[in-house]
Amino acid sequence: MGDQVARADEFEKKAEKKLSGWGIFGSKFEDAADLFDKAANSYKLAKSWDKAGATYVKLANCHLKLDSKHEAAQAYVDAAHCYKKTSTSEAISCLVQAVEMFCDIGRISMAARYDKEIAELYESEANIEKSIEFYEKAADFFQGEEVTTSANQCKQKVAQFAAQLEQYPKAIEIYEEIARHSLSNNLLKYGVKGHLLNAGICHLCKGDVVAITNALEKYQDLDPTFSGTREYRLLADLASAIDEEDITKFTDVVKEFDSMTQLDSWKTTLLLRVNEKLKAKELEEDDLT
Repeated sequence: MGDQVARADEFEKKAEKKLSGWGIFGSKFEDAADLFDKAANSYKLAKSWDKAGATYVKLANCHLKLDSKHEAAQAYVDAAHCYKKTSTSEAISCLVQAVEMFCDIGRISMAARYDKEIAELYESEANIEKSIEFYEKAADFFQGEEVTTSANQCKQKVAQFAAQLEQYPKAIEIYEEIARHSLSNNLLKYGVKGHLLNAGICHLCKGDVVAITNALEKYQDLDPTFSGTREYRLLADLASAIDEEDITKFTDVVKEFDSMTQLDSWKTTLLLRVNEKLKAKELEEDDLT
């Protein structure tokens, strides 16, 4: 490890010397870039991640001087992947720079890929608002490049987090849109009932029984096979339990579905919210009597 650090330091010194010395404008930056690249690789081998990241940023600056934006963007990506080991904020900062450059040179699919990575980093830090922002950007780019599966993955993340933040109309709109588009694609068709279930659970969270009933009718029009699914039955029975203000029925319906198809933590969390609202309503009515 020590040897690698010493080698890296030596390469970096030589690179800095090239930059500060005289020489033909282009060749000076090309030579320095080559040395910074070697230095960064050696720092990586030594697992000296901060130094490797900082050196890749210097490499990016050399590429920018040479007007090589693609190489500069890639160097920022390499810097970000080193910083990921030590500093999420530095990693994000480098990826933001890379995305900007990929957009400038029309590499939109690359921009989408790294916007998604930024979103994932914010997600790992539990910064849901910023995560939503970058998943939305990535989804727009993927959609523009007609990479539908990746666009849908990002949109589902936006919907999932929007619901967590109680932005139910936004989540419903996204799930319904994905379901609509998936119906015309044989590969995505099988996932439609899951998207409609997610949209329906968000409707349940709003607590408007009329809106839930209307949504179920709309989903049947959208996909006539939906009314024959367990997902439809779950939503219809839960809507009925809410209408009747019957907590026991609500709990039993959830338990029965979960015993055959395990509910994930997102659905469980939202259904618990609905359950808590029902309980609060019951207590309120008890107080009044």
